[in-house]
Amino acid sequence: MVVAGGGENGGGGGTCCMKWWQHNRNHYNHHHHNHSSNGSGNSNSGRVAAAGFVFCLVCFVIHGLIAVLYGWLILTRPFSLNEGKGLPWLGCQEDNEGSWAIGVFFGPSPFSLQPIETAQICINESAAWPVANPVITCASASSSNFVADPFLYVQGNTFYVFYETKNSYTMQGDIGVAKSIDKGATWQQLGIALDEEWHLSYPYVFNYLGQVYMMPESSQKGELRLYRVTNFPLEWELDRVIMKKPLVDSFIIDHDGEYWLFGSEHSYFGAENKQLEIWYSSSPLGPWEPHKKNPIYNTYTSFGARNGGRPFRYNGNLYRIGQDCGETYGRRVRIFKVEVLSRYEYKEVEVPFPFEGSSKGRNAWNGARYHHLDVQQLRSGEWVGVMDGDRVPSGDSVHRFLLGCASVAAVAGLILLSGVLLGSVNCIIPLNWCSDYSGKRSDTLIAWERANAVSLKVRRVFSRLNRTPSYLRSWIKPNTCTGRSVLALVFALGVVLSCTGVTFIYGGNGAEEPYSWKGQFSQFTLLTMTYDARLWNLKMFVSHYSRCASVKEIVVVWNKGIPPKLSDLDSAVPVRIRIEDQNSLNNRFKIDPLIKNRAVLELDDDIMMTCDDVERGFMLWRQHPDRIVGFYPRYVDGSRLEYSGEKYARKNEGYNMILTGAAFIDSQVAFKRYWSEQAKPGREVVDAYFNCEDVLMNFLYANASSSKTVEYVRPAWAIDTSKFSSAAISRDTNRHYKIRSECLRKFTDMYGGMNGRRWEFNSRKDHWDV
Repeated sequence: MVVAGGGENGGGGGTCCMKWWQHNRNHYNHHHHNHSSNGSGNSNSGRVAAAGFVFCLVCFVIHGLIAVLYGWLILTRPFSLNEGKGLPWLGCQEDNEGSWAIGVFFGPSPFSLQPIETAQICINESAAWPVANPVITCASASSSNFVADPFLYVQGNTFYVFYETKNSYTMQGDIGVAKSIDKGATWQQLGIALDEEWHLSYPYVFNYLGQVYMMPESSQKGELRLYRVTNFPLEWELDRVIMKKPLVDSFIIDHDGEYWLFGSEHSYFGAENKQLEIWYSSSPLGPWEPHKKNPIYNTYTSFGARNGGRPFRYNGNLYRIGQDCGETYGRRVRIFKVEVLSRYEYKEVEVPFPFEGSSKGRNAWNGARYHHLDVQQLRSGEWVGVMDGDRVPSGDSVHRFLLGCASVAAVAGLILLSGVLLGSVNCIIPLNWCSDYSGKRSDTLIAWERANAVSLKVRRVFSRLNRTPSYLRSWIKPNTCTGRSVLALVFALGVVLSCTGVTFIYGGNGAEEPYSWKGQFSQFTLLTMTYDARLWNLKMFVSHYSRCASVKEIVVVWNKGIPPKLSDLDSAVPVRIRIEDQNSLNNRFKIDPLIKNRAVLELDDDIMMTCDDVERGFMLWRQHPDRIVGFYPRYVDGSRLEYSGEKYARKNEGYNMILTGAAFIDSQVAFKRYWSEQAKPGREVVDAYFNCEDVLMNFLYANASSSKTVEYVRPAWAIDTSKFSSAAISRDTNRHYKIRSECLRKFTDMYGGMNGRRWEFNSRKDHWDV
């Protein structure tokens, strides 16, 4: 509604709309008015209306500035000049179709596929492996919003993947291709294999008589087209138009001596994602005859009628892959065993597909949906599959935009309410309904208004509505304690809704995504040490950090008391509780052969920070796996050897230690170094003081190298929950610092001092150490 203002005299006893109606009655009886008087009244009403408008505008600007500040401080992700997430300037934009990416899977059968990270594929010793999915993203393909519909083509030990890539400039689908010579661990982007003037997707690639063919979806063109390669894999030419039908997601398969074409036509109302048709021929080049029972399916969207990848044979049986589009487009794939396929009959039954989707929600690359799978058996007998996935459902960006607009509209309503309570707004209907009408009105118009019951009812509603300001001010007086409390609550609620609106509109999909390093992702083991008195910490710890994108597993070092059951912990990743015989802080760095990841995040169970902070630290450690990379810097002055907090490091504008209570280390190096014979005297000091294990690790790193051994990442925020509990060895800060100062002196005698070691804050290009 348009806001109008009015004085106390105009809005107290009557209402603007009632005055308007009464004026029309007077005008009918008295045709002439004093125009000078009316002009003065209209001028005063206009000034008051302008004042009310200005009040609302100023309030809206204030809320907007608060929301902008919130967005700048909270929603803007840190930017890395090195690589960060590796996004090109225009690619990987927010897209209503999703943020699809592609992953690689291996298994002994197509029904036991595991992601590539379980294969522990290592490339070299200079970076943090194993490689993790997704292996191809929008950041991999130049100027692409997403990549989807992957089809695998294997030549010996070389993998090629053809996929749909949505061009960020034209906003249409092209066919891209990538190549891997290391079983899918790394991919070389070869470029665009096929680019037409219309949308292309679902690049079904197959061999026939020594030739390689591609049959992409060209439904926007209104026909199904077959292309033949002229220079593999980037040059293709149109071989023929197979069918003048706008088929989507089609494939060709040979079965029992004939070729069968499966596809769906969505050109008529109600057929989208529900329909499937079959044609047969003696050659994949055609001509094609329709199946006698077409359409084979025309059912509900969750059934799986729409194809979701290449069909495959396993143990002599033919299987078709379909898409479940019930909850959202491409929610998941379903597998159907084809029992009968002939010119007159078709029968298939669904079989279980034990693929476990991620429980990390939007933090996982395929946490919301996965709708395409291509599996093939390698010469070794192993099966390899490529699958696409998305972290958000279809239409998520539009949904968030509408929620954001609703939040902004609610803020406008609250501003109007505060104006009413403060007396700045006395009329809450459009001005042209409230102002006195001074012009001439025909008898016919007046008669129509009297006879029109709807018009009268509308005026009555507006009349009651305009009595609301006076009623509210009589009920809630702004100069009382209650009135001030209500105004404060209205303002606070407006601020919350303003920030909520910015979050929905500007804040993205809400995911705390991983950062790539050299175009690749990886995973790490999260290790924490605790005991029975801190079980509540552990439950909160596991629930939060298990949903961070790059956390593969959580290892709980249980030092004392009865350990919890795994069912007591709400975790999105596997949790292993390692029960120790002795309550020792040295157990934190105990050699654990069950930890397969190089990267280990040592994190105290009472430290809570965002997953994005964790991901930034992990990306930085992947650049420097030979260093301790963490979030709590300290500076040890060799001349005073007194332990101090971060404030002392800031004062000296540098640091030379990183506390391992929140730090990434190399499990293959750090644990062996800590349990070496050289470190034995230091471990005895740790047991004697029940403290200083993190200080010892820093000295061991410094003793092993003359170059930089620590890296600092500043977290956006971090909460030490031990402040709310009595179960913490550092609760008595003075005693804690005194003990650590003793450790500094002992470790300096054992392993040498920290003289000459000092690294400045804000010394890196990524500015994450400010």
